[in-house]
Amino acid sequence: MTERKPPGVPFDSWADRQIRDAQGRGEFEGLPGAGAPLPAEVDSTYDELWWVKRKMAREGLAFLPPALALRKEAEDALAAAYAAPSERIARKLIEDVNVRIRDMMFKPPPGPPLGKKPYDVEEVVRQWRQRRAAAGGTDAPDSAVQ
Repeated sequence: MTERKPPGVPFDSWADRQIRDAQGRGEFEGLPGAGAPLPAEVDSTYDELWWVKRKMAREGLAFLPPALALRKEAEDALAAAYAAPSERIARKLIEDVNVRIRDMMFKPPPGPPLGKKPYDVEEVVRQWRQRRAAAGGTDAPDSAVQ
C-alpha cells in the first residue's frame, strides 16, 4: 500500500517519487498488456455508449434492425437446414423461419425492407437430399413423418 502524501510536499513531485520507487522495485514488469497497442477508443471521440458497445462486443452480441436480424436468421436457418441430420428437422427449420418472414412481409417494422421471401420448403428439402447423397449420408428420407 502506498504511503500518504506528506504535508508540504507538492503532489506532482510526490506522485513522481512513488512511480520511480515502484519502477525501482520492478512492480511494472510483466504487466498484462505491456507493449500492446492502446484500444481504438483512445484515439476516437467520446461516445456516451462506449460501455454498451464494449459489453456487446465482449458478449458477442450485435444489434441489427429487425429486418436485417431476420435476414441473418433466415440465412442461418437455411444453412442449418442443409446441415440437418434428418429431413424432418430440415423441414421444421425452414417452416419456422418462413412463418417469421411472412409475418414481417405483412407487418413490416421500421427500418430497411426485408428483401426476403419465404423459402420453398420442397426445394430446400430436395437440395438437402442432394447434399446428403453427395456427402454419402445414409439416412433414409423421413418424408412420411411431417
